[in-house]
Amino acid sequence: VAFVVLVWAVVWSITGAECLPGGNLFGILFLYFFAVIGGKIFGFIKIRTLPPLPALLGMLLAGFLIRNTPFISDFVQINLRWSAALRNIALSIILTRAGLGLDAKALKKLKAVCLRLAFGPCLSETGTAAVLAYLFLHLPWQWGFISGFVLGAVSPAVVVPSMLILQAGGYGVEKGVPTLLMAAGSIDDILAITGFNTCLGMAFSSGSTLYNVLRGVLEVAVGIAAGGILGMFIRYFPSHDQASLAWKRSYFVLGLSMFAVFGSIYFGFPGSGGLCTLVLAFVAGVGWSDEKREIEKIVAVAWNIFQPFLFGLIGAEVSITSLRPETVGLCVAILGIALVVRIIATFLMVSFAGFNFKEKVFVSLAWIPKATVQAAIGSLALDTARRHQDEQLEKYGMDVLTVAFLAILITAPVGALVIGLAGPRLLQKAQTSSKEDEEGAEVGEEAEACEPS
Repeated sequence: VAFVVLVWAVVWSITGAECLPGGNLFGILFLYFFAVIGGKIFGFIKIRTLPPLPALLGMLLAGFLIRNTPFISDFVQINLRWSAALRNIALSIILTRAGLGLDAKALKKLKAVCLRLAFGPCLSETGTAAVLAYLFLHLPWQWGFISGFVLGAVSPAVVVPSMLILQAGGYGVEKGVPTLLMAAGSIDDILAITGFNTCLGMAFSSGSTLYNVLRGVLEVAVGIAAGGILGMFIRYFPSHDQASLAWKRSYFVLGLSMFAVFGSIYFGFPGSGGLCTLVLAFVAGVGWSDEKREIEKIVAVAWNIFQPFLFGLIGAEVSITSLRPETVGLCVAILGIALVVRIIATFLMVSFAGFNFKEKVFVSLAWIPKATVQAAIGSLALDTARRHQDEQLEKYGMDVLTVAFLAILITAPVGALVIGLAGPRLLQKAQTSSKEDEEGAEVGEEAEACEPS
């Protein structure tokens, strides 16, 4: 509290009224403080034998309560451009972590089941949600697929900690269930983010359908090419003989990632920024080898700082007065039906991988949680619509954000509880030596480093 008061006092002495109630900076600091408090409160909630509730839920609810509590919302006002900028910074950090976490050697050795688990459920849920959004919410097809890809990503922020707890207890270790889920999660997220960025670029481009498709392909190509060039640049610069190399490389990878996200918007290629960030972090990380772990730790610190901004601001975007009950009901229906399709698709994807029936059921249920990716990209469509100053597009963007908000609110806690309850009952417990346990813990830590949240 003393630290926050000191920060406020310093900022107030510089900006004056901006840091008083009703000012933009006051609103940002107020929301950040209570988002951190909300995350800490949820972090303290521990139920025996169950994984901890994600702190992001507390941050999300803090922002939601600040926006929808009459007295508080009157003096907590945040400029929309500032809100969008802070969320985009957090997005660039998430994507940087995802790119750095990918292991080129591991990707080459991935079994078919890992790829099936990453692609099958994500694409099935995306397609289902797109059709339902078109039928129920009357969204255009491009917007339907935008909402579909928002829903299609699983949340490593929930899955990875839960898998590490089960792995430490020896559950599913012999069949490699925890390792499979943690490895496939990163690929699943990258697929969803890439698809989202492509559809976002198509939705905001004018011209024929063929032009929009070609533009989407162009944005993907631009993102990959720019990411590859920038990644190769920072792979060798700064040079190996410099002091504080990890800090300098962290600065460059984060700085270029933010430039890619904001620059792609400025130059009219909004769909290429996220993909560029993923590629540049991956390409650079491949060349950094052993030093990459230290850089990942520094980037993780940056994420811990900006995480409350992301989830707090997402929660603050959702106003009860602007939500129509029928829209909320339709969004919940879309989410529920899409989840059922995802569970069935997941079961089918692992049906011929040597798992027994209980293990297939567990993997299907463990693929439910949604959180970080939904928060990161769920509001981008609304932000882009606001820049175009089109009320109809803003309505579409608000529908997408509502779906993302409800997905986090419903599936994150339910998914964590389901994994914690079902794991010990559905997975076989292995009898391992202490040495094997240590090796399994190391594998879990490496998988956690792949987590983009």
